Amino acid sequence: MKIKCLLVDDEYLGLTVLETHISKIPFLEIVDKRTNPLEAIEIIENRGVDLLFLDVQMPEISGVDFLRSLSKQPLTILTTAYANYALEGYSLNVQDYLLKPISFERFVKATNKVRTQFELLLNNSNSDKGKFIYVKADHKIHKINCSKITYIEGMKEYVAIYVKDEKRIIALQSLKNLLELLGSNFIQIHRSYIINRLFVKSLYGNRIEIEHKQIAIGKTYLKRVKEELFGFK
Repeated sequence: MKIKCLLVDDEYLGLTVLETHISKIPFLEIVDKRTNPLEAIEIIENRGVDLLFLDVQMPEISGVDFLRSLSKQPLTILTTAYANYALEGYSLNVQDYLLKPISFERFVKATNKVRTQFELLLNNSNSDKGKFIYVKADHKIHKINCSKITYIEGMKEYVAIYVKDEKRIIALQSLKNLLELLGSNFIQIHRSYIINRLFVKSLYGNRIEIEHKQIAIGKTYLKRVKEELFGFK
């Protein structure tokens, strides 16, 4: 199955470079391209875009603000002439960023990463939601029983998945994507932590004890966590 790509860059040269690179990758196909990001919103919502190549600096709206405006974000690769956007990009759940001028070697590396994540998303969408998830780690695809996951820790573009009585699994994935795949027993308590409520032992101040670890609850999550897990109003 090919990955359907949308290209958004206010400069035609930027679009041309992406088109040339994509033409050499057999698992990618272009569904559309736009120089105005505002025109891309309808395409994303109605035409089944799997992968968005998005320029960061554009006159109408920045790529970062554009991503924040989307109700449902496809897999995304940022393209930019400025390396300092990389950290902000990862906080927005992007898969990679490409620094202009974009070499074909670097492009291949980024799209191979996306291909792996795309295949995992397909596997997860075909599985029983909340029962199992599939992640890639150590050059293998791991099928993980959700009922055995105690908590998940976010580490920029990676996550550490802690499974009861098993070795932790570090995978190229995001907390946001995993939370959408996990069942109702999971709740985010911090920007860097998702926990399985079935393994919660106690609450002490703003810290939750789960298995043998205490995890701080983020300030913006504290009220909801207390209500949902402990019935506090």
